[in-house]
Amino acid sequence: MGEFWKGRRVLVTGADGFIGSHLVEQLVKEGANVRAFVFYNSWNSIGWLSDVSQQTQNSIEIFTGDIRDDGCVAEASRNQEIIFHLSSLIAIPYSYKAPRAYVDTNVVGALNVLQAGRQSDSLERIIHTSTSEVYGTAQFVPITEEHPLSGQSPYSASKIGADMVAESFFRSFELPIVTARPFNTFGPRQTARAVIPTIAAQLLSGCDQLTLGALTPTRDFNFVADTVGGLIALGACKDAEGQVVNIGTGEEWSIEQTANLLMQVCENDVEIISEDARLRPEKSEVNRLLADASRLKSLTGWQPEVPFPKGLAQTVSWIRTNLHHFDPSRYTL
Repeated sequence: MGEFWKGRRVLVTGADGFIGSHLVEQLVKEGANVRAFVFYNSWNSIGWLSDVSQQTQNSIEIFTGDIRDDGCVAEASRNQEIIFHLSSLIAIPYSYKAPRAYVDTNVVGALNVLQAGRQSDSLERIIHTSTSEVYGTAQFVPITEEHPLSGQSPYSASKIGADMVAESFFRSFELPIVTARPFNTFGPRQTARAVIPTIAAQLLSGCDQLTLGALTPTRDFNFVADTVGGLIALGACKDAEGQVVNIGTGEEWSIEQTANLLMQVCENDVEIISEDARLRPEKSEVNRLLADASRLKSLTGWQPEVPFPKGLAQTVSWIRTNLHHFDPSRYTL
């Protein structure tokens, strides 16, 4: 795969985020020339890209902008051969408070990337990043790409909208698009809005009670290196164009099981408390997610490489070193 990426001009939107920063790192290792689209801010922060090595930072082009601005996205996309579109608002609880922001960022942002792709003479492929949340609670398992879509939160509805716009651009304009649909990614650099760092940060801070929301929902957790491996494999796969492709392990773990595993890793065995403030509205909770990733494996040969317990150990190790980024006493939307 390294030969494919060597010297390839690649744009990554959302490069300053959790998955985006890991994707940038791996693309640089593969020999790509990476333009990293980061959200403009007046304090010059490059987000989680500040956590990558200085050598990697020196190897990439930082492009500051706003995914909601079409002119900005068009400029960032100029002369790029492959575009990985990851820029999104992703926190589900905040989507209940600010649904318009999710439509503007996730739907309009995706539209801007697609329009920029249409205007490009150099584009080979767009990898549009979706989410398993678009499936809602599993109606059958494992979840294939043909599973019905269900907007159980404003966040998932915005991602469904973005996915449908991407599909329409493939059908209407033959734009070379792959829709990658990762299940729940975790690992170093994930913020406390997600359940695994929320649990780990509380335990590492020496809590005597672990405060969570619903304990029974299950998730198909993917270590971030495996998610990135799936994205990169799809980026190099022409046969995937026009398709939706799941990225998942085919294993499911409940939140309670995950908490118990993390207690072992953190060596802090405590009582679990379910807090009302952390619960989703009843009809909005996604109770079960379990991936069928056979399409990805068939197209690219991809296989997950990091077992869940090993990934948890690596994640805890990073959180332990970076505990100053977390405030376990405060619920993060």
